[in-house]
Parts: sequence; structure tokens; C-alpha cells
Amino acid sequence: MGQVTIYLDNELENKMRSAARAGHLSVSKWIAYLIRQKVRTEWPLDVVALAGCWKDDFLTLEEIRSTEAVDLPREEM
Repeated sequence: MGQVTIYLDNELENKMRSAARAGHLSVSKWIAYLIRQKVRTEWPLDVVALAGCWKDDFLTLEEIRSTEAVDLPREEM
């Protein structure tokens, strides 16, 4: 398992420790969790579970655009 050294000012270190404590995690596990979130290449399972949940009653693009007013001419720059 790799080890990484980082340097933080006191204020940031205190905030990091508080956040880890609030998540009931060690600082090492808290940092690893954040890194995993940033480098993931797949959708979270709760997002994947939403696939297919929407009904097929969305408006079509033509229906959406049919309610738009005529646009005013733009000024020349």
C-alpha cells in the first residue's frame, strides 16, 4: 500500500480532522474516500439505479419550442 505525504496549514488540517471525525473515519480513510470520488470512471450505484425510472411522458423538442415567442432581432455590434 502506497504512502503519500502532504503539507497542510494548521487551519486546513483542523478542518480535515473535524470532517474525518464527523464521518466516523480515520484521516487516512477520509482522504482515500475523497480521492476515490474524484478519480472514479463509473456512475455511482444510486445514479445507475435511476436508469429507466422516468416515464415516457416527456415533451418532445418540437412541443417545447412551440410555446416560444418569436425572438426579437439582435442589435449589430
